[in-house]
Amino acid sequence: MNINCNPPNNRDCCITTFRIPSIPSLFMPTIPPSPSQEEAQLQMNSEVDDVFEDALQEDADEGVEGVFAVSADEMALIRADLASDFPDDFLYLSDAYVHSVASKPYSKDPTKRRPIEYSQEKLKHVMEWREEVGAPDMEDLVKLANGPPSAPEAIENPERFARAKALVSSLNNNSLYWHGFTKDGRPILWIRTNRKPWYPDVDAEVNALILLADTGIKCMPDGVTDFAVIAETSYPPPPNPTFMIKTLKALVRGYPDRLNLLLSAPVSSIVQFVMNLLLPLMPGRLASKVVLLGVDEICDKLKGLLQNGTDDIPTFFGGTVNHDALYPDEGKCPNRGQGNLKFDYFGMVDRLKEQRDEWIAWKATQSE
Repeated sequence: MNINCNPPNNRDCCITTFRIPSIPSLFMPTIPPSPSQEEAQLQMNSEVDDVFEDALQEDADEGVEGVFAVSADEMALIRADLASDFPDDFLYLSDAYVHSVASKPYSKDPTKRRPIEYSQEKLKHVMEWREEVGAPDMEDLVKLANGPPSAPEAIENPERFARAKALVSSLNNNSLYWHGFTKDGRPILWIRTNRKPWYPDVDAEVNALILLADTGIKCMPDGVTDFAVIAETSYPPPPNPTFMIKTLKALVRGYPDRLNLLLSAPVSSIVQFVMNLLLPLMPGRLASKVVLLGVDEICDKLKGLLQNGTDDIPTFFGGTVNHDALYPDEGKCPNRGQGNLKFDYFGMVDRLKEQRDEWIAWKATQSE
């Protein structure tokens, strides 16, 4: 089964209902019933606000194909504007990403390039969202949580310290991590859904996604502006509508045009249930990047996607690479410092930078 999720434009389209199967076990705690498709959809729709709707409208024009020239003076103007309004965070946006936004056709007239003012506004909205959610501060929270509870900052600002510990707790299960690159230089975020909690701290989980998305973006080779996601979805937890809509909001508002591809395998009733909830809220361009694969299809897809083909396929997809050696179950993880960090965040960053440099060297040999 290979499903490319590209919904119709009408958001009120008919949606097939999938029910999450029960998981009977004498050893499982009593689990409250999962919401029905209709109940979950109503809950998610109730959390769609005007700001998200506006972002969806902006995101819709990303599907217009074409690339126009952007002069050095125009790039300098955009850069200066960002530096003036966001002096502490403007370098987060690479020249390649700024150029990719500014060079696209104008949705109102695809024969022309977007006005510079329009591109400036789009980029400004991304940076405003980053300020709103505290994205530039996420890595500092990891450092705070990895330090002793007696640290002056932890004592003087207990609310910030609690937020830091919650963020780190969401990382510790090793359900999300960067490892390796695609053949075209995109970093890969791996998702192990069987490690996700059944009762998530939604805000902490979203903060973990923001932290990791920024980490991958900062480790991209020059000229690369987006990333790939590969999810192992054999045993995902029941869908949490609040988490799903907050994650979608973050992707649309904070990371437009950052997701190049999301592969999910194997397809299960829970995955289908989740996609039926998300598709009516997704812009079509974003939805078209989500591909659901059967267990018998994922290896062939990964062979053509991963930098070293078959040699990079992990064991949980039938390959030989043992990701658990670096990212084991939480119970096997040592404490990384004096706080509650177990996830090897800083080691992951160092490895991703090394893998980027290896990809650059590998790419040079391919063009010889």
